[in-house]
Amino acid sequence: MPIIKIDGKDYDTDDLSEETKAQLGSLQFVQSELARLQAQAAALQTAQIAYGKALKETLETGKAPTEEEGAEIEGLGETIEFDE
Repeated sequence: MPIIKIDGKDYDTDDLSEETKAQLGSLQFVQSELARLQAQAAALQTAQIAYGKALKETLETGKAPTEEEGAEIEGLGETIEFDE
């Protein structure tokens, strides 16, 4: 008998109608999708920053950092390298 709380009121999910359970399921799905999309947006924003930094370096030096050189990320103080 899971309990959900809405606007400070507890509801026993075993006592909900099928229609109410369907609405609850839809709400949970939407909340889950929003969380997934927010995580995806954060990853894309991080990539956007990295591409912007690479573009700036290319414009300033005429070349982008090579894979061997790695990419310096401000604030981390380390070069990030990916092993295959």
